[in-house]
Amino acid sequence: MTNSLFSLKGVCSLALLLVISIPMQAQNASPDAQEENPARHLVTNGLVIKKPYRPISARERIQWELKGTLGPESLFAGVLSAGMGTALNRPSEDGPSWGGFGQRYGVRLTGVAIGNGIEAGLGAIWGEDPRYDRVPGQPFGSRVRNAIKLTFTARYSDGHLGPAYARFVAGAGNNVLSDMWRPRSETNPADTLWRMVSGILGRMGANTFIEFWPDVRKHVLRQATEEE
Repeated sequence: MTNSLFSLKGVCSLALLLVISIPMQAQNASPDAQEENPARHLVTNGLVIKKPYRPISARERIQWELKGTLGPESLFAGVLSAGMGTALNRPSEDGPSWGGFGQRYGVRLTGVAIGNGIEAGLGAIWGEDPRYDRVPGQPFGSRVRNAIKLTFTARYSDGHLGPAYARFVAGAGNNVLSDMWRPRSETNPADTLWRMVSGILGRMGANTFIEFWPDVRKHVLRQATEEE
């Protein structure tokens, strides 16, 4: 079976999940959460004040799904992943060529889209918020622990933290489904399990980036301004 981006099963699965998830998200959004959520933190006199939690809206859920799939960070990560796979010729069935690069990129992008669709769709039913909640102003260790904690937990509509069940199902579901169009050498149970584990580690890394990047960017811009 071909492992191209245009694999019939892959495209059909992706389309089905996106079509199902968006109506579910709109249907399950609470009336009080139709407007975009404001910033969760205010900085006053150098003090960080955390605002009360407000559930994610239907629009924000869809925006999260689309950005996580087609946002610049996701697309760039796909280039790195496909580039490394092409350089190492893994899987070998794709070959070390531009065609192989495109197939690797397509397989990853399809898997990411399916995973995000499952997490957003099921999360809408269960009231699970997929977004990462930064804690600026906290000590470094607390912020690292927050990135790790929110890899496995999510905020629910009443504000409490609980296991990120939709995320767990998405991680397992997208990797099992993607076996339908992956090369045969990548479809054994050990490879599927490793992709699930690497997905968790990747989420943890993304959380860490979201937590610290705004501060790093602000520091770099301030340094550039002072040097001018």
